[in-house]
Amino acid sequence: MERELFESYLTDESRRGAPTEGAFTGAAGGAACGDLSRLSFLVEDERIAAVTFDAEGCGATKAATAAVAEMIDGAPVLEAAAVDIDAVDAAIGGLTPAKRHAAQLASDALHRALSTAAASSLPLAASRTSSALARGETATTPDTRGRRLPSPEAPSQRVAVAMSGGVDSAVAALLERERGAEVVGVTVKLWADPETDGAKACCSPEAVLGARALAHSLGIPHFTLDLEEEFRRRVVARFVEGYTAGRTPNPCVLCNGEVRIAAMIDLAERLGAGSLVTGHYARIVEDDGGPLLATAADTAKDQSYMLAALPLELLDRLSFPLTDLTKPEVREIAERHGLPVARKAESQDLCFLAGQGKRGFLRRHGGLRDRDGAVLDPAGRTLGRHRGHHNFTVGQRRGIGVSAPEPLYVLATDAAANTVTVGTRAELETSRIEVRDVTLHRDGERVDSVRLRYHSRALPASVGSVGAGRHEALEIELGEGFAGASPGQTAVLMAGETVVGHGTIVA
Repeated sequence: MERELFESYLTDESRRGAPTEGAFTGAAGGAACGDLSRLSFLVEDERIAAVTFDAEGCGATKAATAAVAEMIDGAPVLEAAAVDIDAVDAAIGGLTPAKRHAAQLASDALHRALSTAAASSLPLAASRTSSALARGETATTPDTRGRRLPSPEAPSQRVAVAMSGGVDSAVAALLERERGAEVVGVTVKLWADPETDGAKACCSPEAVLGARALAHSLGIPHFTLDLEEEFRRRVVARFVEGYTAGRTPNPCVLCNGEVRIAAMIDLAERLGAGSLVTGHYARIVEDDGGPLLATAADTAKDQSYMLAALPLELLDRLSFPLTDLTKPEVREIAERHGLPVARKAESQDLCFLAGQGKRGFLRRHGGLRDRDGAVLDPAGRTLGRHRGHHNFTVGQRRGIGVSAPEPLYVLATDAAANTVTVGTRAELETSRIEVRDVTLHRDGERVDSVRLRYHSRALPASVGSVGAGRHEALEIELGEGFAGASPGQTAVLMAGETVVGHGTIVA
């Protein structure tokens, strides 16, 4: 440690004080460690201004917080977002391993303050392409996948990359940087719950820290967008309501379609980014009506189903650089660049269920406790008992708890009566699907198939001569029988490999 440098920050009182009115504030630390770091600032003309700080505890924490206050005062917001633990450590002359937590606290305080700025409506950075456009230059040109790429005479384009801390988004960021874009990382925090395994959840506080560290290791500024309140209200509450009513909701489709993608695009625009880049496996194509989603090259990883509810007006501002890659190819790119997430396991649970399971979550957050009910056959005869209708999904085979000469499947659940009706696969199979809250992006005559579950193949289907737009209800005629259409799940309407609509399965 360079003692003289450390002492200068330890005694620096020039910016110590209460936050300026309207300031963005972040704090880290507290009772557990006895150290506290707080940073506050305004944003004026895309720069940090009116910085104040306070710190309690050891001298290292006080020095680190004062150093960050000096580093960011007057700096562009994007420059402040690139400040990491190593930069703080170096600024005060180097900390011993035992004191390095002080740099962590000061860095965390800064990035929490930046998160509050990200949640505001303020512009945070000017567009890299706007000056070129003002001079009459062509700033971007379309490529074959519907993305907007810099033209040869244009300055480097800025893009925001949605970084989850996983390998897909990390490689997306790498590919954008390799093509010459200026990359800014954005991570959404959707859920914080002591019962959730944050290490397995893609949008937990732990995931945010991992994504920030990964972005900074690549030299990328990073912002966190806290959407937990909106996510709880618009996604989790409807998830619980669905199971309470005997449906099986699809929260990922809802979250992508109504919450996180639109919010990140809004932040990207305020960061002066020309587009939001994600690590999803999907394509954007164009027909005579404009952009549409389409399936990716790797059918095993294709995520167009989970993105199907995205409003079309957002597609012009999205880019999917992994669209032509397979998962093994993505991992190979990550390994070649030495990324620590190259072999990171993928999360298999919904982000808010990770580590606790659906039953425990519904009990804690929805009051859905196990209660005795009847397992019925299609004629209404009792075959056995169960522990609550919300533990069952139409199409489910395992865990029914009733012996029979041939396998039994859940045919229906009745929330009011708390009953579960079971039957054979032949009784489960249907060739007609009723859907509600339907959005058709193109005329119904274009529909030639439907996907009824995330990993299921597209089935031949038609919806008849109905026009594009919103429909309260439609009936889908299947070209072959399907066993297990679950009420509450999403039906994604297809024209070849292109997504042309979606709705929620009723029966």
